[in-house]
Amino acid sequence: MPDRSELLTIVDQHLDKSRFRQQHWEGSFHDYLDLVAQNPAVARNAYQRIYDMILHFGTRKYSYLKQDYVHYNFFDDPIDSGADGIFGLDGPIQRLVDVFKSAARGYGSERRILLLHGPVGSSKSTIVRLLKKGLEHYSQLDQGALHTFSWKVDAEDGTAELHHCPMHEEPLKLIPRRVRREVLAKLNAELPEDRQVRVEGDLDPFCRRMFEDLLVRYDGEWRKVLDHVVVRRLVLSEKDRRGIGTFQPKDEKNQDSTELTGDINYRKIAQYGSDSDPRAFNFDGELNIANRGVCEFIEVLKLDVAFLYDLLGASQEHAIKPKKFAQTDIDEVIIGHTNEPEYKKLQNNELMEAFRDRTIKIDVPYNIRLHDEIKIYEKDFNKERVRGIHLAPHTIEVAAMWAVLTRLEEPKKAGLTLMQKLKLYDGKNIPGFTEDSIKELRGESPREGMQGISPRYIQDKISNCLVSEQAQQDRAVNPFMVMNELETGLSHHSLINDEELKKRYKELLSVVREEYEDVLKGEVQRAISADEEAIQRLAANYIENLRAYTQHEKVRNKYTGRDEEPDERLMRSIEEKIDIPESRKDDFRQEVMNYIGALALDGKKFEYHMNARLHKALELKLFEDSRDTIKLKNVVSGVVDDETQAKIDVVKQRLIKFFGYNETSATDVLNYVASIFARGDTKKS
Repeated sequence: MPDRSELLTIVDQHLDKSRFRQQHWEGSFHDYLDLVAQNPAVARNAYQRIYDMILHFGTRKYSYLKQDYVHYNFFDDPIDSGADGIFGLDGPIQRLVDVFKSAARGYGSERRILLLHGPVGSSKSTIVRLLKKGLEHYSQLDQGALHTFSWKVDAEDGTAELHHCPMHEEPLKLIPRRVRREVLAKLNAELPEDRQVRVEGDLDPFCRRMFEDLLVRYDGEWRKVLDHVVVRRLVLSEKDRRGIGTFQPKDEKNQDSTELTGDINYRKIAQYGSDSDPRAFNFDGELNIANRGVCEFIEVLKLDVAFLYDLLGASQEHAIKPKKFAQTDIDEVIIGHTNEPEYKKLQNNELMEAFRDRTIKIDVPYNIRLHDEIKIYEKDFNKERVRGIHLAPHTIEVAAMWAVLTRLEEPKKAGLTLMQKLKLYDGKNIPGFTEDSIKELRGESPREGMQGISPRYIQDKISNCLVSEQAQQDRAVNPFMVMNELETGLSHHSLINDEELKKRYKELLSVVREEYEDVLKGEVQRAISADEEAIQRLAANYIENLRAYTQHEKVRNKYTGRDEEPDERLMRSIEEKIDIPESRKDDFRQEVMNYIGALALDGKKFEYHMNARLHKALELKLFEDSRDTIKLKNVVSGVVDDETQAKIDVVKQRLIKFFGYNETSATDVLNYVASIFARGDTKKS
């Protein structure tokens, strides 16, 4: 057992005293002016800081469907090792960051309420949680440093008292507005437009009162007032209610605007003699304490109308109206989120036209690309988190596949299935479809992703499977268990009341089962035909005959020593496996030979796996030739001789080695695929 000193040493190693001192820096107003002169970024406003915070973590550019995107690494959650990482929403996130960029430059969007709108479980609150977490982290770094101040005044007993600014104001606000513009112009003279310091508005009522009282005491000597100012580093913290606020609506009858803008401190009225004295007021409403940072409004459209009017002023005028006080300036990002039913109510309410006009709505849909949806579940259900229970291959994939299918609209193009549409969106190649045609498909269905099954439902059902008796007994969960759980849960899904919709979702599960069966057959086929030497021999034989055919030559028979015509039966038996019709065989053969010739010109040797279609055809041919020798159908009956069992064991080991199965799941898959062939199912993968 470790002793106390060892445990304390671990803690000491992770505590940085120099960093602590930096984050608790204090100095005079003059010291702060020196800081600003050296690095104007310390005086950024809230929008400038949140935009710089996002850029701090870097970006990556890429193209999708001939459209350029920027991936912001911040939304991968590098702060918390990906715990709140966002997947597949680069489009909506890019629109959000563009708003921050515009607001940081003062183009007008800083006077709007940001509204994230989308279906339940589409990551709206996660995005805001990331922004709050990011601001906390960034404010601790040198690059994200910001400052506020306190008043140091003498108490009645002669000791010095420190009164913190209740709204964490920017120290440059201590410069009177009538001359502040000139000071800022001097600071901004050599700064680019997007880096310029913009400090707007007056001090909050408490600091204004302190300032005026001291100004009277010193007969207008502004510099002497500054002697009472202690500037200090400000580290934002939601838990400590510094610069980050969160408001969640309660019962409409109990909503009170003081929750947003603060309330009178009745205990101090006797001390200061008036309820309109700012020293007898608690500036601790969510909009007060969120000054210099961000304020989140959960389900913002469920707020009482009076609250929404408060938000109009807070966004457009950057001011709030505490009880008994004049308009008070604020500097903060106001961001809310809501779901579709609430937003439709807003659209139908003519009285809320002003609110809609001052809102920037950003749609946050569900994922409609399969690989992005899979990442959501792999974050929670991976080998590190799920210990002692084997998740069979494709377990997460089939659940994600069904979730995405429920969010897609039936394609209007004849001959295209919904599953093919999913594959196209996921970047798979389907003959006859280009990037332009996929873009057209997306354009036909602009609301895809705004409805369908929530990731939360999928997560809940996978969790149910993991703790089920069967999983605890078998120490494994397979795709069929998950699909059964998904289907069973639909009957009492709290958000789906439409029986036709439930019926459609169940039909989509059948589509997923069919696709999964094809995947299983394909894997078993590849495991059986994974004899590298055998497939190389078959490939060499095919290429030799192909070369002779395309060059109108004959093939030398190794056994008879005679020249013979190319083996048409062999070539067609391979080509038919990938549906090359008789009428197109010459085109396919010439295509392969042209590729071989192009490689030869570059001094490279052709390998069968370089051509994906030919590779698949060879595997299917070898599988067909090997299947009878393995007697796969006999696996179902359990009557297997020693020689066949040895071959089956080899296939199992290949499934384990190459596809991620364990002994149990590999056996289950072989039995299942064997049962398909026993039923006479000859559908190709």
